[in-house]
Amino acid sequence: MDSREIAESYLSFFKKQGHAVIPPAPLVPPDDPTTLFTSSGMQQLVPYLKGEIHPMGKRLVDAQPCFRAEDIDEVGDNRHTTFFTMLGNWSLGDYFKTEQLAWFWQWLTEELKLPKDRLAVTVFEGNQDVKKDETSAKIWQALGLTKEQIWYYPAQKNWWSRAGEPEKMPAGEIGGPDSEVFFEFTQVKHDPKFGKTCHPNCDCGRWLEIGNSVFMEYEKQADASFKPLPKQNVDFGGGLERLTAASQNQPDIFQTDIFRELMKAEPTKNLSDNRLIADHLRASVAMINEGISPGNKKQGYILRRLIRRAAIKLADPKNLTDFIKYFQPQTEAAAVLNDEIKKFSTSLAIGKKVLSRAKTIDEALAFDIFQSYGLPFEVIAAVTQGKLNRAKFEALLEQHSQKSRTASTGMFKGGLADQSEITTKYHTATHLLQAALRQVLGQHVRQEGSNITADRLRFDFAHPQALSEAEMQRVEELMNAKITANLPVVKTIEAKDTALKSGAMAFFRENYPNKVSVYTIGDFSKELCGGPHVGSTAAIGGVKLVKQESIGAGKRRIYAVLKEIYQPGAET
Repeated sequence: MDSREIAESYLSFFKKQGHAVIPPAPLVPPDDPTTLFTSSGMQQLVPYLKGEIHPMGKRLVDAQPCFRAEDIDEVGDNRHTTFFTMLGNWSLGDYFKTEQLAWFWQWLTEELKLPKDRLAVTVFEGNQDVKKDETSAKIWQALGLTKEQIWYYPAQKNWWSRAGEPEKMPAGEIGGPDSEVFFEFTQVKHDPKFGKTCHPNCDCGRWLEIGNSVFMEYEKQADASFKPLPKQNVDFGGGLERLTAASQNQPDIFQTDIFRELMKAEPTKNLSDNRLIADHLRASVAMINEGISPGNKKQGYILRRLIRRAAIKLADPKNLTDFIKYFQPQTEAAAVLNDEIKKFSTSLAIGKKVLSRAKTIDEALAFDIFQSYGLPFEVIAAVTQGKLNRAKFEALLEQHSQKSRTASTGMFKGGLADQSEITTKYHTATHLLQAALRQVLGQHVRQEGSNITADRLRFDFAHPQALSEAEMQRVEELMNAKITANLPVVKTIEAKDTALKSGAMAFFRENYPNKVSVYTIGDFSKELCGGPHVGSTAAIGGVKLVKQESIGAGKRRIYAVLKEIYQPGAET
């Protein structure tokens, strides 16, 4: 099977087991200021794993595009990527270990047709706090696995909670054992430098983890004991790229159908560099197609870093755009890449001149060059043949960020509300802002993007020109009038088509399920949204529009802050 067929097979199989196929979340989480990217399939389901009722039921399945910035420095070997698709299925208080392990095994061996004798599984070995996961082991044995195929590992390998291992969990935290499945590449010989004997978690490359079933079954008590939950959840995740490698018996992910054509182009003579270019380009195109632009902050900085890391591997950075033809859609991504690489080529030339004139190159100089010319640490380190200390550079970067945060606190008063309370207010204020803009400017106004932090809301929308001072004032006054009116904020679950026909607004970049949450604010606003929101508009207190700017032809951006944390004279 190729990767597309594998993903379709997985979704189809679990749909037959009574799962609803939910649409993937955006690569940039719209309502989570704590993270830059969606990095796992479960991210959008956290409220439902905590007990909230999902509108599509208790059995869910999806294929979620993910990005993990923490893996950027790992790319170059035969299995690490920054951008990947996570196949996932969930039981929200429905089925548990018996069904999950049996279904995944059935799909692997009957649908994917992986040889049973080349699969191994891992289970939690237990510790002084939690008993050994004999239940999972017995289920695997009943499915036909031999004792030699079942491996026991400690909590570091086979336990999940948000806090980590059992002893690190606070009272009230939920967690449980997990059970992983590994595929053996028999053509890969064990390297003794990784240990005398090979095993599933060995780093020699002979074994590849292809799926992990997490069983959320315990709650930690105040006395440090673990009590079984009355309502237990299953959270499964398996990387499509790794499953494809197993299906195609290819230990190098970059030689599967996902990357094969791009790797044939051989942009350099170095295999590790070619893998990096392939991964970073793929991730960059995915980000651009979701509306991210290269920049010096947040997602934009990560995108710029990826493009420049890929470009620096080529003799001529401009040649990077030769490889955009391997991706669809291409037009917008090609334009963004061309523009970014043009800027980078100029910066690289100037930065190299500065470096060449320097008698000594240390982390402080590297940081100055980063600030002045936008050259990432990796680029500067490559020019200096890797002599710089990344930890020292990162410390300087953090000091700078801390100063920036301190400088901006003139606008924001602390201690008024915790982050969740403030961001909830901003979520509802964003709905008021879109409705007010449409009333003042016209019905052509539609959301192009948004971002919420504990400090402010940012709203992107379609409009051909800058707002006048009078228009900004009218929008702000209208929002605050609706806040003063204490309009109720009501959530309903509706069929998507019914909601849209009734006039509910929807963000065009979002993929919505057939059943959606709709938030109605009096007779002023009605939008499809996952929440959370305040119960009535008076809870917001008041808002202040502090800034507007252009973000491209026909697009504007507005920043707003809550009145309770606003101080005149400060800028966003």
